[in-house]
Amino acid sequence: MRLFYQTLGMSRGSRSGAYGQLLKRIIDKSAAPGTEIDIFGLSPHRAVADQYRYLEFQDTGEVLENGLRAEREGYDAFLIGNFFQPGLHELRELLNIPVLGLAESTVQVACLMGPSFSLINVNPKFTHRIREGIKLQGLESRLVSVEMMTVDRPGSFDLALQDPEAMAEIVRQFREVAKRSLDRGAEVLIPAGGSLMAVLSEAGVHDVDGAPVLNGIIALVKTGELAVQMRALTGTFTSKRLVYAPPTGKLLADVRAAYGDKVYPGAV
Repeated sequence: MRLFYQTLGMSRGSRSGAYGQLLKRIIDKSAAPGTEIDIFGLSPHRAVADQYRYLEFQDTGEVLENGLRAEREGYDAFLIGNFFQPGLHELRELLNIPVLGLAESTVQVACLMGPSFSLINVNPKFTHRIREGIKLQGLESRLVSVEMMTVDRPGSFDLALQDPEAMAEIVRQFREVAKRSLDRGAEVLIPAGGSLMAVLSEAGVHDVDGAPVLNGIIALVKTGELAVQMRALTGTFTSKRLVYAPPTGKLLADVRAAYGDKVYPGAV
């Protein structure tokens, strides 16, 4: 099994390369025997500030091209390791292989671990987008709260991987905010972002007062493996009935004449 892991954090969040190295360690440790996972960032000068919708729009084109590349090169699934999951729905329409996103996979796994969850956020501009994503998943009734840490993102995470005091401060803040979530009734805690997930994993923070701290990077990898195995067993995974249905027939021919023969691989 071969999985294509698309990260934006290696492009944006780590000037030292420490995040990319940690991400690789987490992913390699998460993969089952026989699973090969290749990690890809975006081009230089991309993924600068994904909280801004225009900049995310600019980056999404490269994510879509990488998805086409993944299917063309024989990968079995495409994993979007970013909490805003740019290109997730477009790629499900475009590709035949499973396409999974960090936030969606993490929240679905959280629902298997407990009846309610809270997300712990690091940027006030993320909050609306996080709630928007939960609403689109139809899981508002399971969401207790979206809490806020005070973190100068993304540089502080890169620093935390090199400075024990900086890491200790992030852990202290996370635990403090997490306890507020627990007081409100949350039973699973979700760090809202790959960088925070990675730092907490490196610090060994997997539980706060009996509530799991869900590492979404692991959840994404394991969900990707599940999707590939289900497709191998049944021949299908992503619904192509309505929402993710590609164009067909004469319309498909017109689309390929306009956009190139490589779009919608396998569609007829």
